[in-house]
Amino acid sequence: MHAQTPPPRAEPTLAAWELPLVLLGALRAHLDESHRRLAERGHPDTRPVHGFALQAVGAGATATEVAGRLGVSKQAAAKTLGLLEQQGYVEKAADATDARRKVVRPTERGEDFLRQSVAVFEEIRAEWADRVGAERLEALHRDLWVLGADSARRLDLQSWLG
Repeated sequence: MHAQTPPPRAEPTLAAWELPLVLLGALRAHLDESHRRLAERGHPDTRPVHGFALQAVGAGATATEVAGRLGVSKQAAAKTLGLLEQQGYVEKAADATDARRKVVRPTERGEDFLRQSVAVFEEIRAEWADRVGAERLEALHRDLWVLGADSARRLDLQSWLG
């Protein structure tokens, strides 16, 4: 007995108001799946904001710099960085040039999380390319970059969704 190929799905007709919801749905699907995989790889205690915060920390940054990079308040950045410190993803140290200034740096655990994130994101991208076609996914990525590049790094979603 041969397996039957399912019929192709009809392209949905989307109203203009549905576009942002579909974009948020794709974001949610990506982040949920990436964090499910990251949990399997030794990082069960992380959430999407943690990855964005670690990216904003880079090789080292202050809470104020992280807040500016993410478009959130200094208090919100400090709270997230404090949680990441408790979980062993970052460590605070005095700046070599100014002892009053506290710089946050990723730990080995934080570096591993970032490496694993890159791998997981690449896996999901490849799976999405298999689903919709590599050229279409690349075009979508480029188009969304054009439409959202100015706010792509801002995470202050609660302030305008809340």
